[in-house]
Amino acid sequence: MAVRAQFENSNEIGVFSNLTNAYALCAIGGSENFYSVFEHELADHIPVIHTSIAGCRFVGRVTVGNRKGLLVPNTCTDGELMHLRNSLPDGVVLQRIEERLSALGNCIVCNDHVALVHTDIDRETEDIIADVLGVEVFKQTVAGNALVGSYCKFTNQGGMVHPRTSVEDLEELSSLLQVPAGTVNRGSDVIGAGMVVNDWSAFCGLDTTSTEISVIEGIFKLQGASASRITHDMKTSLIDSLT
Repeated sequence: MAVRAQFENSNEIGVFSNLTNAYALCAIGGSENFYSVFEHELADHIPVIHTSIAGCRFVGRVTVGNRKGLLVPNTCTDGELMHLRNSLPDGVVLQRIEERLSALGNCIVCNDHVALVHTDIDRETEDIIADVLGVEVFKQTVAGNALVGSYCKFTNQGGMVHPRTSVEDLEELSSLLQVPAGTVNRGSDVIGAGMVVNDWSAFCGLDTTSTEISVIEGIFKLQGASASRITHDMKTSLIDSLT
C-alpha cells in the first residue's frame, strides 16, 4: 500500500529517503514520526538505515540502488561509507563513484533489471552502474528532461513518468523497462522527489491526494485485486485529463 509521510515540513520525501527491495535509507536529524512511518511498514522485511551523505540529509537525491547494490558519490565520507557497509544486507554491493554529476538520484533511475541514466553521464560510470547494480543501462530523457531520476520512478512492477511525456516516449520507455509506464501525479511533476517505492510498498508526500494514491497503488500493483477496477477507472480519467 501507499503511505503518506512528511520530513519536517517538506512533502518531498524522495529527497530525504531511498527505498529498494533490500534496504531503505533515511536522512538523519528528522523527527521520529518520519522514521516510525518507514519502520512500521518495513522493519519486519528490510533494514531501515539512518545515514547522511557528505554530512547532508538529501540522501535520496545523491544515492541510487537496487536489491543488488548501492552507489554513493565521491563526496561520501569514509565514516559514512563504513556505517553503510555495516548496515546493508550481506548480498548488497556498496560502491563510491567518481562522477561529475554527483546527484546520482537525480541522474539515474533503476529497478533490479534496467537503469535509465542522464545523457551526459560518463562511460566509466555507466560500466560501474551495470556491474554493481547488475542492470542494463540506457541513456534516456523523460519529457525532454535529462534528469531521469527526478521525473520518473519505476520498480519491477510498473513505472510513473512526468505528466507531459509524449506517447512515443511512453512506448519507448515501456519497451526498455518491460513494465507499463503511466503519466500521473497532477500536483507535482517531480515524481522522484515526491515519493519512494519498491515492489510491495510506497511512501509519498503528505499532500498527495487520494486519487493520486489510488493511481500509485494501481500502477505499482500495491493493492489487492478487488480495488483494481476502481483504480483503472481513476487512472484512465486522470491520464485523459492530462493529455
